[in-house]
Amino acid sequence: MQSSPNPVNWRTHTTLVLLALVYVFSFIDRNVIAIVLEPIKQEFGVSDTLMGLLTGLAFAILYAGLSLPLGRMADNGANRRNIVAICCGLWSFATMACGMAQQFWQMMLARMTVAVGEAGGMAPSISMVSDLYPPHRRSLAISALMLGPHIGLLAAMVLGGWIAQEYGWRAVFLWFGAPGILLAALLFILCKDPGHGVYDQPTAGKKQAKDNRPFMAQLSGIIKVKGFVWVAMGCALAGMAGYGYGIWAPTFMVRNYDMSLAHAGISFGIAGGIFAAAGSIFSGLYCDRLASRDPRWQVKMPMIGILISLPLGVAFMLWPADAFWMLGELKVPHAIIFAALFSFFASWWPSLSYAAVSHLMTSRQRATGAAALNLFLTLFGAGFGPLLTGTLSDLFGVSLGQDGLKYALIATLSLLLLSAWFYYKAAAPYSERIKALSDQRIATDDFDDVTTTDERDSAELNDTDNALPVK
Repeated sequence: MQSSPNPVNWRTHTTLVLLALVYVFSFIDRNVIAIVLEPIKQEFGVSDTLMGLLTGLAFAILYAGLSLPLGRMADNGANRRNIVAICCGLWSFATMACGMAQQFWQMMLARMTVAVGEAGGMAPSISMVSDLYPPHRRSLAISALMLGPHIGLLAAMVLGGWIAQEYGWRAVFLWFGAPGILLAALLFILCKDPGHGVYDQPTAGKKQAKDNRPFMAQLSGIIKVKGFVWVAMGCALAGMAGYGYGIWAPTFMVRNYDMSLAHAGISFGIAGGIFAAAGSIFSGLYCDRLASRDPRWQVKMPMIGILISLPLGVAFMLWPADAFWMLGELKVPHAIIFAALFSFFASWWPSLSYAAVSHLMTSRQRATGAAALNLFLTLFGAGFGPLLTGTLSDLFGVSLGQDGLKYALIATLSLLLLSAWFYYKAAAPYSERIKALSDQRIATDDFDDVTTTDERDSAELNDTDNALPVK
C-alpha cells in the first residue's frame, strides 16, 4: 500500500532549500562561462561559432542523453538524494577542471564532464520536491526550486565578473566549483528521499510497482501523455531563445556599451537575477490560485509571460547605446530597464512547465518525465540556442561588424513567438489529462506491463489516454 505522507515541516523545507542551493550551483557552474567568453575566446583564439559550440552543444548532448536513464533510475526506486549528491560532487570537480585547462580541447572535455554530472541533478530533484509537498502547493515549491537559475545567474554574473577582472578567468571556475563539494556532503547528511507518490491518491488499493519495461517503451509512453509534447516543444523553443540570450547578453553589453567584465556582470546579473527570481515566485503563487479553478492556466501563464517578454527583449537590444545614467562613476544604460522586465516575464515558463509535467505524470513517471522535458529543453535550448546565436553573430558580423551580435540575439529571441503557439496548443490536452487523473481513470502506476491478478486491471493500465474507470 501507499505510504502515508510525512507532514510538511522544517525538515521538508530544509530539504527544499538544500536542493535549491544545489541547483543554484548547478546553474552557476553551467553558465558562469557566459561572463568570461571574451577572455577565453582571446586566449584560445577561436570564433564565436566555436564558443557557441563550447557553451551549448558540447554540453547539451551529454546532459540530455544521460538525464533520461538517470531519471528512469530515480523513478524505479534508486535513492534520489544519493543521485543528486553524487552528481553534484562530480560536476563541481569538473567545473574546477575547466579553470585548469591549457588548450581548447581540454576546456571542451572538462565542459562535457560538467554535463555528465549535471545530468543527474534536475530530474531527481523535481521528482523529490513533488513528493515533499502536496499537489496544491507543488507549483510554488517547484518555483522555489527553480529560483536556482535566477540566483545562480546573479552570482555568476556579479561575482564571476569581479573574480575574472581581479584574478583572471580561470579563478572563476575554481572558486565556483569548490562549494558544490560541500553541498553534496550536506545533502547526504541532512536529507532523505521522502518516497514515491506519498501525496497521490491511492487507486483501488493497488500496490505501486516499478516500471520494468524497456527504456524506449517507457519513454514512448511518456511522450504519448496528452499535452506533454506541446509543453516540451514550447520549452524547447523558449529554451533556444533563453539560453542564446543568457549566454551572449553579457558579451553584447561588453561590446555594445564598452563595459568591463565586472561592470557588465553586475548590471546584467542584477537585472536578470533579481527580477527573474521575483517573476518565478510571482508566477508560482499566482498560477497555483488560477490553476485550482482551471488547470489550463498552468500552460496559459507561460504563454502570456513569453508574449510579454519578447518586445521587451527586442527593446533591450535596440535601445540607443549612448542613453545612460551615471551613478557616481558607474554608467547604467537606460536599456537595462527592458532587460529587467524581460527577465521578470521570461522567468514564468521554466518553473511552470516543470510543474505542469509533474502534474501530467504519475508518481512513477515524474523523474523520467522531467528528464524527458530536460531532453527537449537542453538539447534544443542549451544546445542550439548559444550555437545559433554565435553562428548568426559571425554571419551578420561580415556586413554589420560589431552589431552582428545584436541582430543575432534579436533573431534568436523571435523563436519565442513559435514557443507561445506550442503552449497555446497544449492547453486543451493538458486539461483533459488532468481531469482523467483526478477522476482516477488513469491508474497511479501507468505501465504497459504491470502484472496483476486480474486481466481487466492489466487492460486498464495498458492504455494511458483511454483507460477504463478503476474499480
